[in-house]
Amino acid sequence: MSFSDFHGNSETIHRLRDMLARDRFPHAVVLSGARGSGKYTLALMLAQVLNCLNPTQTDGLPDFCGQCANCRRIAQSADLDARFAEAVEAREALRETDRKETRLFVQTHPDVLIIPPDPPQMMIKVDQVRRVIETIYYRPSEARERVYIFTDSAFMKEAANSLLKILEEPPEFATIILLSENSGELLPTIRSRAMVVPLSALSVEQVDLAKHRPEWKAPQRALVARLCEGALGRARTFDLESYVAARADALAILHSALLGAEHSQLFKITESYRAGAEGREKTEQLLRTLYSLLRDLMFVNSGAPELVHNTDIQSQLTKMAEAADFDWIANASDRLAEVERGMRRNLLRSLSLDALGLALEGRSTPA
Repeated sequence: MSFSDFHGNSETIHRLRDMLARDRFPHAVVLSGARGSGKYTLALMLAQVLNCLNPTQTDGLPDFCGQCANCRRIAQSADLDARFAEAVEAREALRETDRKETRLFVQTHPDVLIIPPDPPQMMIKVDQVRRVIETIYYRPSEARERVYIFTDSAFMKEAANSLLKILEEPPEFATIILLSENSGELLPTIRSRAMVVPLSALSVEQVDLAKHRPEWKAPQRALVARLCEGALGRARTFDLESYVAARADALAILHSALLGAEHSQLFKITESYRAGAEGREKTEQLLRTLYSLLRDLMFVNSGAPELVHNTDIQSQLTKMAEAADFDWIANASDRLAEVERGMRRNLLRSLSLDALGLALEGRSTPA
């Protein structure tokens, strides 16, 4: 594996490699982009090229071999979800007193530390940053650079302030990489001490899924490419079956509100959204899908059907748009936000969804 395997954003990759070639790579980088845009993959590639034992060149610019001991050990962190689950499991096995004082890290190489958000709040905590402070001023043991990768920009206030102290006086042999879906979430003082590198979305044509999802037909791959909005990583792992099931429920809720369908069908659907972690995940996907459909209805009403994401049901969306004006769509979005707030307060999900469907009735434009 090498930089040539990174799909898209070629100009950005070229710029980063050019800085490496001129020994002008910054001590802190913010990789900003949508979920699945390749931020974490690129961060590991940068860690590898900074520490490769047999560095190579492609197109006259620095690259990593992918085969040396450092490259292989860093690459073991590629499956972040699996490594994160292992760290959580290891912490759960500790005594309760130790568990409370233990923070999560992923480390497959002694000089490359990955800092994920710590559950249950899923934020970067001050003890995690303190671990960085404790180690960052020691020279690397087996590599040229110490590399620290923060996989999320959700910092607790004290943690963000502690990180700022490191960025003000970084050692010459350490590099900090922060990943963020929205760099604006970071403190302005952090952004001013790092180079922000945005990763742009790929075009639908660039999201090539034929190799990674051969079981999908061409229309399904085209649908997923649109739904993932140019985020290749998200497209490759997209659960199409789960999405289609959630969309069927979302369409039933909107039909009930817009076209006066029977309430019995609505209640039957919402009753399946139970309590618990699985029910929460299912409800969150339903809400995301509802937002996606409302956005498509807005595109149809705006005379821009070419922007619709759910292209496989475009005729159905066109019919529904006849009964949904902009005011109705705006009201539906506000009601969805209320359901999201209710979930944070642990309100009964099925009842909240019932209330959503019924509240939207009578507000639509007659078809």
